[in-house]
Amino acid sequence: MARLYFHYSTMNAGKSTMLLQASHNYRERGMRTLLLTAALDDRAGPGLIASRIGIAEPATTFAPDTDLFALVRDRGAGCACVLLDEAQFLSQAQVWQLARVVDDLDLPVMCYGLRVDFRGQLFPGSAALLAWADELREVRTVCHCGRRATMVIRRDDHGRALRDGAQVQVGGNETYVSLCRRHWREAMGEIR
Repeated sequence: MARLYFHYSTMNAGKSTMLLQASHNYRERGMRTLLLTAALDDRAGPGLIASRIGIAEPATTFAPDTDLFALVRDRGAGCACVLLDEAQFLSQAQVWQLARVVDDLDLPVMCYGLRVDFRGQLFPGSAALLAWADELREVRTVCHCGRRATMVIRRDDHGRALRDGAQVQVGGNETYVSLCRRHWREAMGEIR
């Protein structure tokens, strides 16, 4: 029975690495996968899912107006699994489309993405996945203090934590740092 999975975490927890490993495991057993990633994030190159440890695979990109049910129905024939990176960029409608892939096409869908933004707010795609996914899996990473990192800050050019701005700004280690809630609160000026 197919299921909708949401693997979530902060930045630099290894979500893309896990996705690429899952795809490799399917292919190693002779099964095809359909890899999807947000067109918005092209840091590694357009249509590429890349890990910080140096592995990468080509993927089909999706935009905010992409009908993911139609895309999977049309391109996913013979696939054993759909693996989607940057799930935080999904719309609520697209999460429903992925649920239809699971329910109507009987195809498992594994989504990987951030849970919250730098302000501690849920992304729309993440909120919908937290509400509707069949299975939630936290990918753990650590704060500099050794506690579990559940939050992320966005830094300016001088390394200071930003408190406002657009929810979506693509960046990596130069822009974002994963922290535990206490150190996030400290960085945001809530603890003095």
